[in-house]
Amino acid sequence: MDRRNFLKVTAATGALVAISPSTITGRLYADTNILYQTYEKVQLVDASGVAIKASTLKKETNYVFNYPYVSTPSILLDLDTPTVQDVTLKSEDGQEYIWKSGVGAKRTIVAYSAICSHQLAHPTPDDSFLQYCTKDKKTMAYEHGGVMVCSSHLSAFDAKEGCKRLAGPAAQPLASIIIEVAADDTLWAVAVLGPDKFHEYFQAFKPEFKKYYGGKREAKNLVNTSAKMVTLNEYTKEIIQY
Repeated sequence: MDRRNFLKVTAATGALVAISPSTITGRLYADTNILYQTYEKVQLVDASGVAIKASTLKKETNYVFNYPYVSTPSILLDLDTPTVQDVTLKSEDGQEYIWKSGVGAKRTIVAYSAICSHQLAHPTPDDSFLQYCTKDKKTMAYEHGGVMVCSSHLSAFDAKEGCKRLAGPAAQPLASIIIEVAADDTLWAVAVLGPDKFHEYFQAFKPEFKKYYGGKREAKNLVNTSAKMVTLNEYTKEIIQY
């Protein structure tokens, strides 16, 4: 497995601890907040169930897969240049944590929860207000492209720096999905880094869960074994970006 996606957290003592995602089973705490949580280790596959290889990813393309729950969308990207390393991020309540880097041969592969940290906008099969805006496109949310954008309220996040907030009303980064690249070039989702919005999400969208998943209980099922990953254009009918 590619182990470069190690992470560091600020512990209650103030010390920085480096940890490999695959060695953790459960939760890591910094002060009283959950900053890192492992879930089922899940292989990313295409619509036909074939394992996706890191080397086949298209640059700056929004790929969507649901993780860690069957209803919680995530976005994976293969960026055009390597990510920044050892980025200090901060939750809305002031808790610091460290995002190590992207993964893959050139540290360009990243994945984030596609639930906006402001008011929970997210991709659905009908539409998407949240996605990566390529470098060659303009966005009202920020001074240039190459950023994650939530067009619902024009928040922007830096995909190369752990999706830290750049602009707009969002008060914290998007949660990161920890990805591992295996020796055979396959992709695996293993955990979530940073404060997520899953609890609020499950409280807010009951009619949506009924429509797409059969109900809230079904929507809260954890993904296991594999997760289908497709481009955003395949996942949703309408992409809304300002």
